Amino acid sequence: MALNPGTKIGSYEIVSLLGVGGMGEVYRARDARLGRDVALKILPVAFARDDDRLRRFEQEARAVAALNHPNILAIHDVGQHDGTPYLVSELLEGESLGAILERGALPQRKAIDYGVQMAQGLAAAHAKGIVHRDLKPENLFITKDGRVKILDFGLAKLATKESGADAAANNLTLTHAQTDAGVVMGTASYMAPEQVRGDAVDPRTDIFAFGAVLFEMLSGKRAFRRDTPAETMTAVLKEDPAELTNLERPISPALDRITRRCLEKSPEQRFQSAKDLAFALEALSGSSYSTAKHAAVAEGGVKSRWMIAAACILFAVLAASGAYFAGRHGADKPASFQHLTFQRGYKKGALHT
Repeated sequence: MALNPGTKIGSYEIVSLLGVGGMGEVYRARDARLGRDVALKILPVAFARDDDRLRRFEQEARAVAALNHPNILAIHDVGQHDGTPYLVSELLEGESLGAILERGALPQRKAIDYGVQMAQGLAAAHAKGIVHRDLKPENLFITKDGRVKILDFGLAKLATKESGADAAANNLTLTHAQTDAGVVMGTASYMAPEQVRGDAVDPRTDIFAFGAVLFEMLSGKRAFRRDTPAETMTAVLKEDPAELTNLERPISPALDRITRRCLEKSPEQRFQSAKDLAFALEALSGSSYSTAKHAAVAEGGVKSRWMIAAACILFAVLAASGAYFAGRHGADKPASFQHLTFQRGYKKGALHT
């Protein structure tokens, strides 16, 4: 049941309902102590009685609070109200990537920009041993100034080296869109093959989901989507996504290769870290700019070389002309006259030079 505006929870006053998700209700609230608006996420009463859901909610708070990165939602506070836990985070202005993609594919440059930010956020989480395990457009938020924020680490799990059997036992179920109760946690269209099989997960699991999101940003379609969650997960295990290069919007071959490497069935064949993935996308995002810049520099260099050559030629001409005239003046001695007689008239043959 939604909380009414004006309801007090600790030092926070509910302003309005922002949305409802698989892990709780999110409200806009006013922080009376610091005089700011925040997002307050609270579990419904029925969820609070479920030990597994409660544990996942607390895990989200611990996982996200340990992270400090501009591309990850910042957590300000956690607490309990009448036995129900709540989490307070920064209030974001913008919309989810899922809502944006409902309007169609993104321009390639923007998809790369968002991809770089996503990869950098994941790299920060993975560096702390945290795997998101449910990366999807609905858990990615785009602020009004174009910053990507990774949301909902409720399914996050501290990465551990465990056997497949232990991992399967620890994979809780989650009822969510495209995910039936009894299915290993995650959202079917973005689950990595190892998640579908119930095997151990690691940062490369997030990289597969990243590839699915990147594919959707570029194409406007999900890489894996069938009529039922079971058919979708079968496609994840056995089928390859459609060719990006055959879609209406042209995609660079390099970006196509990056996307497909993320979507490899075997974790060993994917990017081995989000940091490497971010580096690859950053290099790609700068390629057009670098090419244009280098072309401009080259063009400017050609112009400069022509100007220098012209100046050298002019200098050489002037120097040669100066030497020529100097030589001429040095060779031609001034005329001299000798006084031979005081008589009037001319003396033939007596003029010397």
